[in-house]
Amino acid sequence: MAQIRIENVRKDFGSFTAVQSSSFTIEDGEFFMLLGPSGCGKTTTLRMMAGLELPTKGEIYIDGEEVGMKPASQRDIAFVFQMFALYPHMNVRKNISYPLKSQGMPGAAVKQKVGEIAEILGITDILDRPVGGLSGGDRQRVALGRAIVRDPKAFFMDEPLGALDAEFREHMSEELRALHDRMNATTVYVTHDQLEAMQMGDKIVVMNHGVVEQFGVPQNIYDWPATKFVAQFIGSPPMNFLDFHGMAGAGATSVSFGGNTFDIPRLIDGESGDLTFGVRPEHIRLDDGASYRGEVVAVEYLGTTQIITLNTANGPVKVRAASSQLARVGEKTGLAFDPRTVTIFNADTGRALKNEANVGVLTNG
Repeated sequence: MAQIRIENVRKDFGSFTAVQSSSFTIEDGEFFMLLGPSGCGKTTTLRMMAGLELPTKGEIYIDGEEVGMKPASQRDIAFVFQMFALYPHMNVRKNISYPLKSQGMPGAAVKQKVGEIAEILGITDILDRPVGGLSGGDRQRVALGRAIVRDPKAFFMDEPLGALDAEFREHMSEELRALHDRMNATTVYVTHDQLEAMQMGDKIVVMNHGVVEQFGVPQNIYDWPATKFVAQFIGSPPMNFLDFHGMAGAGATSVSFGGNTFDIPRLIDGESGDLTFGVRPEHIRLDDGASYRGEVVAVEYLGTTQIITLNTANGPVKVRAASSQLARVGEKTGLAFDPRTVTIFNADTGRALKNEANVGVLTNG
């Protein structure tokens, strides 16, 4: 397996820039997620790593070798597509064995290797069946088998579970992660599903409009988003934003708006003007003794928890609370914030201000 390093990679299609000067490193053996909405540049980035697209500028290193202008056939990687891309005229065994036979491996060695892979994937009972009659999950396993049978330096996967229904996607995502751990593979995985990324990834790159907004471990990205986009895209419900005009100077441990003062982690950056107070729904509690007030406008019951939506002077707020919490539409109550979890953003640029809790986390390309 191999480390993969992307340095200032850019991709233009005519006058359209799909990827803008992206840089990040995927360590050997990591399960690395490229996450973002449709059209953000994540698949283009993956295809450049794989050699299916050539970068306009920048360098791509796989296992220490610069491969940016080399074709896919010279990069020793395996690619798994969303729509499986199996050979329809071949049965399962022949689909999996094809890469080995094309390399001239002896028949006995091919048979042994295919058997080993089939055992890992749990498809020994369907090796001689045609791929056309298989379920979506089995076809995905066959596509994975064809990719891993060669022991390549890295696996690239472009939304491989996108064609499966929600319940089976969850099951297959667990299988994929377990397979990765068993093989200690370097895996790069494209998805638009934030839950999939958080569940499976060792590291995540969040992209938007061709720009790397943030990369890091899932917990850090969730707790300390580098931009308002990341805070909105990751989390369900997303982070609450309360816009205000004021000052948050370097060294400040509080901000004031709406006639109230709120504690925050000590700021390293200083800003003044249009700012945004950001806090996750689970880090707010209803407290009738709190001075900052809101009116309950909706309550969504989710079983063990509920989402309570309130209108405040600075905009709507969603609170994740235990289902035992009493909240009735139309009632007014106080809102208390956990100061250790608050992020202040520049409202114009969307960038998070550095504070003593997030200073080592706000990493982007």
